Amino acid sequence: MAFDRVARRRWKSHLFAGLTLLCVVAALIPLTSIVWTAFDRGAPALSVGFFTQPLPAPCGSAQTHCSYGGVGPYIEGTLVLIALSSLIAIPIGVLIGIYLSEYGRRGIGRVISFFTDVLTGVPSIVVGIFVYTLTLDYILKTGGNPENVYSALSGATALAIIMLPIVARTTEEALRAVPDSVREAALALGIPKHRTTLRIVLTAALPAVLTGALLGVMRVGGEAAPLLFTAFNNPLGYTGVTQPAGALPTMIYNLYQTPYANWQADAWASALVLVLIMVILSVASQIVFTRVRRRISGGQ
Repeated sequence: MAFDRVARRRWKSHLFAGLTLLCVVAALIPLTSIVWTAFDRGAPALSVGFFTQPLPAPCGSAQTHCSYGGVGPYIEGTLVLIALSSLIAIPIGVLIGIYLSEYGRRGIGRVISFFTDVLTGVPSIVVGIFVYTLTLDYILKTGGNPENVYSALSGATALAIIMLPIVARTTEEALRAVPDSVREAALALGIPKHRTTLRIVLTAALPAVLTGALLGVMRVGGEAAPLLFTAFNNPLGYTGVTQPAGALPTMIYNLYQTPYANWQADAWASALVLVLIMVILSVASQIVFTRVRRRISGGQ
């Protein structure tokens, strides 16, 4: 009987391990397909000039020699927009998560939690229209030029609104995962609650908080819809917070709608570059998170 129980458990373990492996393979198939398609169709455009030259003239199907390029300024614009939106959303999102976890479990905290959940499900294009309307209304009330409605600051604000609930929710869950005994021990030693929260609880949950920040960055890194109404487009990349800014997602959207072969190849190559940027950010962040976790655990 004991042997039968051990055998059944072993077979169940093998069964679920196999199912888990199948799920991993099923998840990797579409990812591999996307990356391979982007590489296959965008490989002709990849070169040193692709990252340095301006956008080339369109090339018709009858032409045999086509030039490629024009992605460098858009990479710059993408990184600047991600950096600006992170500077806006991550500090505010972390503070909201701290409040919801440590101070706002009742009353106004429930209201904030409800609207955070609602904001998570708002379509990104609606966020873009919202920021566009607010910016245009402000410009008209202050007597400014309506043509200045498009700017890097507006684009970063739209991306920050999309990123904010992700950072807030992950921070809240990360802090709640810290055992209450840690808080009670700190308070028993006479440490004030705000110092306990910031110096002990937040430090213990820091790897998970950083992971949430990364998820927010990954979420907005490929957004094109809100940027069409806010940052718009700029072939020069980033020229100032009050000026329009180009980004890889909007470039891909605009170029792939054209019938020109070289512009479509640039769009596929840009999609591949965008995927690689997200992969590099993910790998770099994992290295940082590992070091932070080791430092917190005392090098163990």
